[in-house]
Amino acid sequence: MELYNTLDRAVTDFVPIHEGRVTVYVCGPTVQSSPHLGHGRSAVSFDVLRRYLEWSGYDVMFVRNVTDIDDKIIDRAKAAGTTTDEIARESFVAFSSAYRSLGNLEPTIEPRATDHVGEMIALVELLIDSGHAYKSDGDVYFAVRSFPSYGKLSRHNVDDLRSGERIEPDERKRDPLDFALWKAAKPGEPEWDSPWGKGRPGWHIECSAMSSKYLGQPFDIHTGGSDLIFPHHENEIAQSEAAHGIPMANYWLHNGMLNLSGEKMAKSTGHVVTLHEALERWDPIAVRLFYLRTHYRKPLEFSESALDDAAASLSRLRSFRRRADRFLEGDADAEAIERFREAMDRDLDTAGALAVVFDVVRAGNTVMDEGGDATGHVLAFDEMMDVLGLVGDLDGKGDVDVSQIAADFGVPGATIDDLVELRTTLRAEKDWARADALRDRLAAVGITIEDSADGSTWHRS
Repeated sequence: MELYNTLDRAVTDFVPIHEGRVTVYVCGPTVQSSPHLGHGRSAVSFDVLRRYLEWSGYDVMFVRNVTDIDDKIIDRAKAAGTTTDEIARESFVAFSSAYRSLGNLEPTIEPRATDHVGEMIALVELLIDSGHAYKSDGDVYFAVRSFPSYGKLSRHNVDDLRSGERIEPDERKRDPLDFALWKAAKPGEPEWDSPWGKGRPGWHIECSAMSSKYLGQPFDIHTGGSDLIFPHHENEIAQSEAAHGIPMANYWLHNGMLNLSGEKMAKSTGHVVTLHEALERWDPIAVRLFYLRTHYRKPLEFSESALDDAAASLSRLRSFRRRADRFLEGDADAEAIERFREAMDRDLDTAGALAVVFDVVRAGNTVMDEGGDATGHVLAFDEMMDVLGLVGDLDGKGDVDVSQIAADFGVPGATIDDLVELRTTLRAEKDWARADALRDRLAAVGITIEDSADGSTWHRS
């Protein structure tokens, strides 16, 4: 398996630290508001990484943090006249709900920053003691120039750098590039006791402390959006490696940005399409498919037509799977699985992997058209779709309450399958009126029946 390592600016062979085990840290959401489509892309990209590693036989420890204390959360709480805890709670629920709808697996551990302030304080103390950080009027700053390899991830020269996002120039700093590890308390803001007085942690120190606690140092893979390369991930490396004298992570993976009219989606500018808006308008698995049709490192342009096209492609996949329901035993097409693996081994080439999936669909449909056995195609299809996380309601058969319809047609307790079979019986008996009425009642609750020479099948509309 090969992965593009931002640290090396090259696609390199992936070799885990421990055989059979992979440790992954994902920079999770800052829970200040609801997620936008860009958040969904990052979450899906690295959920596929995890799924593929597990399918390949690795035991994966997958840690995704939650930043629930931050300047922007504080500002939003003040503007809303509420608490930071309430803002963080509401936003976390929105993120979690959206991520589940997209088919993402739950992280192995999902640590919150506010539960790990003690670990952050201990790390700051270590940096002060080693001469990499200094105190200033209740604040603590990391001395950037004390870490000679600063800039190795972003390829920035220290002498040419400007202060990045969330790094505010301050006369209390020895150098404008120095960044806050600890911020002195301000009236009305959340605060914790520390050796430097009451205050709260800076943004960057959170991930260094939490990744070290749960994964150790070094760990295998650190991920996040490409907008985090500088300053956040650069600062994480500086803190962690200055404190411990060893690499923080061996591989750094970054997904490309999702753009709207050529501009990066960002909460700060209001240039967003919320994830919940998209999930209400399009099938969540179609949104996931939209993400996966483009390589995770490339920019992705949002458009309604692209989502509509993904939804049409998902419908085609589901149609194949419904048609293939009778092929349930046998062996998967080994050649297709190998081509799928080759694509995924090329730095998670999901676009190439999807091309294999659609090749299998075409071949499987041809076999079924000719009355042959499509078992190998179907089982390969199921396996590949599971790795991509595109299973969801794959056959279009979600939970629908048909109890009233069943009672009205004299078969209380009947399932949808039972009602479809009843309609087949009514048609055989030439009771067209009741058969059509049953079809229409099912259609009214989102159940579409498709008739073919092989019989009748159903799916959700």
